[in-house]
This record gives sequence, structure tokens and C-alpha cells, in this order.
Amino acid sequence: MSGTGRTGDGHGRLGSMLSGLAVAVGCVLFLGGFAWGAVVYAPYTVPTASMTPTVNAGDRVLAERVDGDEVRRGDVVVFKDPAWGNMPMVKRVVGIGGDKIACCEKNGRLTVNGKPIEEPYLQTQGLASVKSFTADVPKGQLFLLGDERSGSMDSRVHLDDPGQGSVPRSAVQARVDAIAWPMDGMVERPQAFAALPGGVSAPGPLKLQLEAVVAGMVLIVGGAAYGPIAARSARRRSGQDRRVPAGAH
Repeated sequence: MSGTGRTGDGHGRLGSMLSGLAVAVGCVLFLGGFAWGAVVYAPYTVPTASMTPTVNAGDRVLAERVDGDEVRRGDVVVFKDPAWGNMPMVKRVVGIGGDKIACCEKNGRLTVNGKPIEEPYLQTQGLASVKSFTADVPKGQLFLLGDERSGSMDSRVHLDDPGQGSVPRSAVQARVDAIAWPMDGMVERPQAFAALPGGVSAPGPLKLQLEAVVAGMVLIVGGAAYGPIAARSARRRSGQDRRVPAGAH
């Protein structure tokens, strides 16, 4: 008997084998995507409105666990520093070690090493800071600002502290990649920082993980549905064959 012959329930052995394989592969992709995401990402609840409108107070974000050395200008990071309080905070990196940060130039923009930075993510357009300032970022440190510049308690508040308001790279716990709830999507890297030395960081693997989960769901549902659909089709064909009059051929 052929290896592609029919099983007792009316659908082919090859079809059954392929549907089972689809379900197995789907389970690997689905569970693997979730497991990969759990290893790479950590969920955080944003405590304040200092990053509005990019991230609002109470939003649940997915942040990629990264080493502080991987952080680039423009990244939105989760960090914890005793000088800022005893809780994780979320701010945007605008300067790294060796940078001179100043505000504001004649058009009201922030400058990094004398280069004006366009910041379309700010809550309100106009002055990039209601308070003028300058800061030299020490090596191994990060200068952090909120996107809601009128009320954000950020590096500007700590300018008189050692490091002129900067925090050590080691204080960074993760880099925000997406807003999970409400589902506002990915947090993009600002292109204004791309022209500076070091550029911007690459997106994390979240999209690839989501694609693996979705592909797994499709394969699981498709593979599981094949059996009933094939059996129903076989019964329909069998019924049609029985209704063919004798001698019709």
C-alpha cells in the first residue's frame, strides 16, 4: 500500500504527518518566542509623567535588559541611582561621557557638543528647557532628561551634585523598547542623535520574538484544523460517491 494512502478516518497519512509537524513546529516557535522574550525583556510600570508624551505615568513598558555600556544617546532607559531616590526611574539619555550639554541656543534647542538637536518627542515645542544650563558629562556617565521638560525632575535638578547631574552607566537596568499597555507600539530611536559619534542603538529583538509567537499560533491552529477539515471533506466525497447510480460510469 502506498505511503500516501488513506487512514481509517479518511484523510491521508502524509497530510496527518504534515499537520502534526506543523503543530510541533508551531509549539516550538510559540513557546520559544515567549521564553526568549522573558529572558531578554523585563516589564516596568512608569511611575511619573516626566516622559510624556513618549511614555505616560502608569504605562507598562517592555525594557530590554542591557549593560550600561550598550546605551547610546537618545535611548529611553530604566535606571536606579541613590542620589535620585530609591526607585527605578525612566528618562532619556541626551549625553554620554565627554559630551558638553547646553541649553538653549538661539532657536531654543538643546545642543550636544555645539550641535543643535531636533527633539520632536517633547511634550511642548519651543524651548527645550525652561531653565538654561550647561554641563560637562564625565567619562562613564550619562546625562538624562525627561521628555516633559517643564516638570521633569532630571539631570538639571542635580547639576550641583558630583558629575553635574549625570549618573553612572552602571545605574542603567534596561532600555525601553515598547509600550505594552496601552499598546502604543515601539519606542523609536531619535534620528537627531544618529549623526553624532557612536550613533544610536539598534532596536532590540522584540519584533522578531512577536513574529515567532504569531507564526507559532498560525501553525498550531492550521495544523490542528487540518484533521477535522480533511475528515469532513472525505465524508462529503464518500457521500457523493455513494449517490452515483450504478452503471453511471
